[in-house]
Amino acid sequence: MGWTFVRLTRDQVIRELTAPHNGEHIRSEIVDHTLIDNVLWSVVRVTAKRAGVMNLAAGESTCFIGCHLLESAGGEWGYKSLIEAEHPYYYSCPLHYLDMVPTQCAEWRERVHHFHASKT
Repeated sequence: MGWTFVRLTRDQVIRELTAPHNGEHIRSEIVDHTLIDNVLWSVVRVTAKRAGVMNLAAGESTCFIGCHLLESAGGEWGYKSLIEAEHPYYYSCPLHYLDMVPTQCAEWRERVHHFHASKT
């Protein structure tokens, strides 16, 4: 997925990215989020409204780690959304997020641990 630029401030983009959403097939909410420089990390809980969505039963939930890259260009703010399963090449994710969701990319998690270990 590419970048999406909008005529919003950085704070408005962050509020939009962390707001709950109630779609036709799923409901999503942000369980936790952290902004590190221009990377917005989040733990997202998705609940299926009908069976088969994301391999879930109706009413069943799952969580994943989201990574939103933020950037300003031409007076607009943009974002690019990634998830752990895509192995985002950013590793500043808060360590406690790894305990909150099932593993989707072991190699990425190793690099997150290495990133934090190298900072101490």
